[in-house]
Amino acid sequence: MSQITTNRQNLVKLSVIGDVSQPRVRAASPYRVSYEGQPLVVPATGGVAYNVRVGHKISDIVGDHVEPAVSMRNPDDTANGGLNTFSCIGNPVEVVTGNAKGAFGTVTGKHGGIEHVMVDFSFDVLEKMKPGDRMLVKSFGTGLRLPDFPDVLPTSLDPDFFEKWVTESRDGKLVVPVTHTVPAKVMGSGLGRDNVNRGDYDITMFDEETVEEYNLGSLRLGDLVAILDADSTFGRYYHKGSISIGIIAHGDSFQSGHGPGVTGLLTSKSGAIEPVIDAGANIAQILGL
Repeated sequence: MSQITTNRQNLVKLSVIGDVSQPRVRAASPYRVSYEGQPLVVPATGGVAYNVRVGHKISDIVGDHVEPAVSMRNPDDTANGGLNTFSCIGNPVEVVTGNAKGAFGTVTGKHGGIEHVMVDFSFDVLEKMKPGDRMLVKSFGTGLRLPDFPDVLPTSLDPDFFEKWVTESRDGKLVVPVTHTVPAKVMGSGLGRDNVNRGDYDITMFDEETVEEYNLGSLRLGDLVAILDADSTFGRYYHKGSISIGIIAHGDSFQSGHGPGVTGLLTSKSGAIEPVIDAGANIAQILGL
């Protein structure tokens, strides 16, 4: 367990609720156009992905922005804002209606634009689920702080998950296990948003040399990754020496400016985070999902 001090005893545990979303396709056309101008029809966001969960290798998925397991949304936009803001990665989720009522899952990501929260369930539970089923999140983690690391800002991070994942410091820096480092130069959609409490931003995978150099072809859903020279304190932007840590929330994309989405979890403008490569730094392995 973590030896890093937090303020978890002061945090509020709050209910937020949503439904399994329905996959949507624009009425005008089913096509998504690639960065090379090729129109394609493939699975995308929303619904229950019965055969895709965290731990799944992204390059093995035929689709665009595919979200693992269950995509969750509240039909009321304001309530959905609460669901997306207060849900934290690692929070427990209970199914409260439908054939899977009483089953429990885990929040694993948040996807901006479509404003979905992703929830992982075991395969036997997924088989019982359908669009419209309602789920309750016991949100816990908003406002999390690390008193000994004032320049490290946690966002959307469940304290229980944090304590299992980050357990040490070194030379005044927080030591954070990650599967990959990613250069800020390939970050795309999601840049410029004024906060990181909701949504994600995308790793663009179109430059083959960079993909090979940073081993990005091996990315899995649920991997914890470090974005180098990137600050996310009050929105996402390039800043030399800063570092941001997040979780791979959704799959790759062939559209310009898009790719695997990263939901932000930790950031330090001064670089007070030391990422260490650990092949086991995936939420599926850390939480035994």
